[in-house]
Amino acid sequence: MAIEGDGSMTSRWRKNADALAKLVRNHEGPLTQELVRKPGRFGLGQVPSRLAPDAVARSVCGFCSTGCGLKLHLRDGVACNVSPDPDYPVNRGMACPKGWEVLSPLDADDRATQPLVRTDDGSLAPTTWPEAMRHFTEGVRGVQQAHGDAAFAFLGTGQMPTEELAFLGALSKFGLGMVHGDGNTRQCMATAVVSYKESFGFDAPPYSYQDFEDSDVLVLVGSNLCIAHPILWERICRNPHDPRIIVVDPRRTETAEAATQHVPLRPKSDLVLFYGLAKALIERGCVDEAFVAAHTTGFEAFADFVAAFDEDRVLAETGIDASAFARLVDTIAEGERVSFWWTMGVNQSHEGVRVAQSLIDLALLTGNIGRPGTGANSITGQCNAMGSRLFSNTTNLLGGRDFTCETDRADVARLLDIPVERIPSERSLAYDEILEAVREGRIRGLWIVATNSAHSWIDQNDFRELREKLDFLVVQDMYASTETAEMADLVLPAAGWGEKDGTFINSERRVGRIRKVRRAPGEALADFQIFRLVANAAGCDDLFERWKTPEDVFDLMRTLSRGRPCDISGIEGYRMLEESGGMQWPVPESATVDGAMPEQERRLFADGRFFHEDGRARFIFEAPRAVAEPTDEAFPLVLLTGRGSSAQWHTETRTGKSPTLRKLAPAESQLEIHPDDASRAGIATGDRVAVASRRDRLVVRARVTTVVPRGSVFLAMHDARTNRLTHASFDPYSHQPSYKHAAVCIEPATAVD
Repeated sequence: MAIEGDGSMTSRWRKNADALAKLVRNHEGPLTQELVRKPGRFGLGQVPSRLAPDAVARSVCGFCSTGCGLKLHLRDGVACNVSPDPDYPVNRGMACPKGWEVLSPLDADDRATQPLVRTDDGSLAPTTWPEAMRHFTEGVRGVQQAHGDAAFAFLGTGQMPTEELAFLGALSKFGLGMVHGDGNTRQCMATAVVSYKESFGFDAPPYSYQDFEDSDVLVLVGSNLCIAHPILWERICRNPHDPRIIVVDPRRTETAEAATQHVPLRPKSDLVLFYGLAKALIERGCVDEAFVAAHTTGFEAFADFVAAFDEDRVLAETGIDASAFARLVDTIAEGERVSFWWTMGVNQSHEGVRVAQSLIDLALLTGNIGRPGTGANSITGQCNAMGSRLFSNTTNLLGGRDFTCETDRADVARLLDIPVERIPSERSLAYDEILEAVREGRIRGLWIVATNSAHSWIDQNDFRELREKLDFLVVQDMYASTETAEMADLVLPAAGWGEKDGTFINSERRVGRIRKVRRAPGEALADFQIFRLVANAAGCDDLFERWKTPEDVFDLMRTLSRGRPCDISGIEGYRMLEESGGMQWPVPESATVDGAMPEQERRLFADGRFFHEDGRARFIFEAPRAVAEPTDEAFPLVLLTGRGSSAQWHTETRTGKSPTLRKLAPAESQLEIHPDDASRAGIATGDRVAVASRRDRLVVRARVTTVVPRGSVFLAMHDARTNRLTHASFDPYSHQPSYKHAAVCIEPATAVD
């Protein structure tokens, strides 16, 4: 449905614009009226009281999905420093470099402090919030009236509080009539989502972080945990069972170096390895026959399928030697509590869904699920990717529902008291499909919120070319200096973590509270309040009468989740979250009767019941597929990408603002090259080297090292140029980009370079 109106802002908006802008900037009152945490149940409680000018508040970190608890130290009512919370059940007093520096990005000189609009001379010029809303509504309306409602779409994030994600998704689809919208979680977690849905019946990571400490065998696949999630590695280091740690990764990463076993397979040969491992375990009699018979379906077909993956095939296709494979089989066969963990090395693959499901299959066939120290466990990337997955209203209808299901649409309409006709009856296009629709002219406008697509999207140059096909681009961000904001027709200045309230949901399904402990600079607003302005400007704010504050939306989320696998209806508001130190879903109302608190560490499927209608998990498998861009004579090396330092985060939009974190990360990008490949190219450590793919060429410093295998090179993902090289191939089921494999060549840089 198009936005109502005649192309100009409504008289009501003209009259109330300044008053509403003032209201949303001051809606929470002075910071000295915030709540302070005091000891409570489990030593983690929060009791409402007024903050003294110099006090301590508590919040959850806004970087990665680990979800660490932080103590925010206030001076004159404003956060000036942080320290890790010793009582929070996630990190227990530990913090990585990013956690210590989480406030630094708020002080950056390039914060967006007022709306900016593209002028006739091509520059971005300051404007007022009323004018910004006029440009927004006229831009959206113009595209939709000319090309249809579906011609305007949004791209969101996993970095905002869940309440803001829910508001963005509901406003866009129920209020503004958009059909398509996706999040940047498509780049990190879509594979895990699809894998869990197909195998378990719902997007349900089964584990608790306590499983890191309870396992006697941990298998880490495509995961440099030491660097990407340092606190989770610390949890492994606290394991009292002398665990055997297996790292499956082409690179000898920091995690592989510290492990008891490193399996250095060829890039993208994971599926062959794990099918061969399953065959070996079946032949060895390691099947938990009682569990498989009672709680799964499809095992017989799976066993027949993996029979073709004998040891000779595994060794030939993966490149590992017989002793390494034998040791891998022995270690898992002998383990009593085996846990399988994966991150982006699996998710960001052309066949990531099936690789993730091969790990799920291994857990199912050995009965390593639902017990302490077990599980097939995806570690999320962004701080609130789980909140985005469940409540952002992108490819899932709110609460993990289905847009195409009439019953689900009617359920949401009833619970939110909105006309059911407002809810799209088709699924959204995925991120890559949205951009393809831009290429084809079917989508002509984008609203990009809290993500830097012009840096992070695969095959970056292609994204920049697609921007020229858009009639209207809105970017809503903390910074006006991002590569994406610099392309915008309209920039809306947003508050960051620490400048707004809400909740995050971390990798282990823990709902945690985040706190406003500073005011956003200038005229910047919390995204939540920007959405309120948009709803008012567009004349659809009557649909969102119950969405006045983040906690109002949290209450709606509780209602929307009731009876769902992700049930949080038993969390009676922010205060209960604060008293408990966060809660892992599900938390149905029956779990908190008379103020009872669920156990701090809880895993799913202890009863052997999964979320499919028959209560059984599925064995899912498929023949391996070739990579989309194999190496050849012209481009003989595989480009691997990943995290470069625990002090860096994604596009460094925030971590790059911290002098401390900049000192802890490499000063310039380094291309890791194996000595044999470097020798053939005449390259030594420190040399300027040109690395090229079929898409672009860039110059970096060489680092000659055996960390990277022969035939491969490695670049950190944080360099704004890295995704000029990557190849835009996607998993066919999750639509997640395959960042970890592109064909490249190297040579010494020339004077011209």
